[in-house]
Amino acid sequence: MRGLFMDCCCEQKKTLRTEDTKKDLNNRISRIAGQMNGIKKMIEEDRYCGDIIIQLCAIDKSIKSIANELLQRHLHTCVARDVKNGNEEVLDEVMEMVKRFQ
Repeated sequence: MRGLFMDCCCEQKKTLRTEDTKKDLNNRISRIAGQMNGIKKMIEEDRYCGDIIIQLCAIDKSIKSIANELLQRHLHTCVARDVKNGNEEVLDEVMEMVKRFQ
């Protein structure tokens, strides 16, 4: 995880990421988009429900993996910095994110 993110600028609601990180995240998102297109095709072809559900579960897992990675980096950068600077309101923001993620 180290070196994946540049300095966090969360007070401006912006996080600077390295080019490698952007590339990795965008590649993962592109794979998910490809899987979604595959599911659309499966539905058009009247494929078996169970097969479609398995693919949807794989996509769900991929999305959660990306979200977990982003949340971890957010905690280690933006949130840690804000708490050190006395801004504990950021903890409420994190809790709202966690609630949505479940």
